[in-house]
Amino acid sequence: MEWLKTLLVVLQVVSALGVILLVLLQQGKGADMGAAFGSGASGSLFGASGSANFLSHTTAVFAAIFFICTLGITWIGNHKTAPQSVLSGTVAPTQVAPTAPVAPAQDPSKPAVPK
Repeated sequence: MEWLKTLLVVLQVVSALGVILLVLLQQGKGADMGAAFGSGASGSLFGASGSANFLSHTTAVFAAIFFICTLGITWIGNHKTAPQSVLSGTVAPTQVAPTAPVAPAQDPSKPAVPK
């Protein structure tokens, strides 16, 4: 179960970085206004309108992966195993409490020497 938690954390970090990168790559809604008056800011790697669709869909996929990983990590963190019952046939290991060291027994025929 620990390997699944590690995998989910790695996927969550990668998807978070992907969302951050994709949000920073997208243009704001006000950028199209400047393009309408001839500043030429609408030209991009994916074309005038193609980048908005590609980047927004990819951002949505990364965001969904991020939320699914978050739910999975939360479920694994709160998942508790059921206690073993007497009828299940398995024996749970017992834990022995540590005891204090025992002083060596003195011979009753010898008198005790005070320290």
